[in-house]
Order: sequence, then C-alpha cells, then structure tokens
Amino acid sequence: MDVALEGKTLVVTGGTQGLGETVARLALASNVEAIAIVGRNAERGARVAGDLSASGRPCFFIQADLAEPTAPASAMAQAIEKLGRVDCLVNGAALTDRASLEAGTIADWERIFSVNARAPFFTMQAAVADMKARHASGSIVNILSVNAHCGAPDLAVYSASKGALSTLTRNVANAHLSDRIRVNGINMGWVATPNEQAMQARTLGKGEDWEKIAAAGLPLGRLLTMDEVARLTLFLLSDASGLMTGTQIDMEQTVFGAPPRNIG
Repeated sequence: MDVALEGKTLVVTGGTQGLGETVARLALASNVEAIAIVGRNAERGARVAGDLSASGRPCFFIQADLAEPTAPASAMAQAIEKLGRVDCLVNGAALTDRASLEAGTIADWERIFSVNARAPFFTMQAAVADMKARHASGSIVNILSVNAHCGAPDLAVYSASKGALSTLTRNVANAHLSDRIRVNGINMGWVATPNEQAMQARTLGKGEDWEKIAAAGLPLGRLLTMDEVARLTLFLLSDASGLMTGTQIDMEQTVFGAPPRNIG
C-alpha cells in the first residue's frame, strides 16, 4: 500500500512537539511537498521547523495561541501564503486540562473549548475555503479522543469538547462530499505525549514511572505510541484511504460496547 503525500502541502496544528511533530516528521518520509507547523512555543517551533527543513523540503513555523479567537484564521492565512495552498490539514492541537462536572469552571470550559473545538472549526473553515477556491480536492484529519464516548469524571469538559469536534468532523465531511474534501477523525487512546507526561507525572503527582504502572494494567502491556497514531493519520490524509470520509476510528485497547472483560 502506497501511503504517500507527494505533491501535497500540509498544515499541522500542535506541530511543535508530541503527536503533531511526529506526524510532520513522518509526512516528510511520505514525500510531502511542504509543511507548516502551528504552535505557541517560538523556540521549540523554530527548532522543529529547522530540523524538518534540513530534509530539503520547506517547513515553516507559524506561532499562534489557538485559544485566541482570531488566531486560527490568522494562522491558516499565513500558512496558505507560505505554502501557496493547503492540500491537507491535521488538527492536532488540544488542551487536556482536568475539569469535572463538580469542579469545572466557566474559565475551564471556555479555555478548553476554545482550543479543542473552536480552533478546529476555523482552521477547517479556512482550509475548505482555499480548496474550494481552487476547485481542488483535499483531506483533513481531526485528532479526537476515545474520551468523546464518555470519559473519566475528571475529564468532563475535555470529553465534551472532543464530542463537539467529533460531531463537527462528520458535519463538515457531509457538507463537502461533492467538493471532494474528505474529513476523518481518530479517537485516540492513551499515549504518553509530552503533555500527558507532564500531566500524569507532575500535575497529578503520579511520578516519573507513571507510564510503566499504567501500562501494566492494559491488555497489551503498553500505551499506544505517537508513531502508531501518526501512521494512521498519514493513511487518512493520503489517497490510499480512497473515499473514506466522515469516519472516526477508535484507536485504543478497547472494543467499545463490549462487556467488561471479567464477564463471561
């Protein structure tokens, strides 16, 4: 199977570290023409863009705080100016702050939804507008979460934000079928991204060996890897995924809807 992005340009939000950076690096191996990565940290963004550009194909860093109302559209405008067009978009930026029904605040809701739901809406709006103006096909992948199915109690606001993006993914896919713009999502399971490492080890106080302890209780004895999720992302972006659109793939060591494993 040829999972190639040759001749395509790519925008990745959250592309300065973790899963987004992994997607960008694998895209280069799939012969992507050029990449724009969007993120908040200027030092990290410049470093990643420099590393990726060393491949001989251009990679641009666009600094943006996607929690700001105008930032998603502005970042996409800059990306389109630098790349000339946008063929593929990955919405990977997200906040995973904990907030339960009992403890969540208006500030929690607004902060998490601004990045996890509002920002993807407006990056997709800009990408679709560019694709339609050129009468060109395109592909968008939204990084969702298995927590959109329900989520742990302390992830109430986060789960709701991913549920919103889940519905939005299907809505945009349906709306732009005839435009040949495909929109798919990945319900990502537990991955030890840099943000998750900081959350588990320090914010939640579980210590630096949290991943080893967590992995011991999982069916495969390990967490998912960023590389595994990134490879699926590239498949969905590429022509190898054919007509797939509006799909949401559960990527976790769970079959949702199955009975608990201790029931016969």
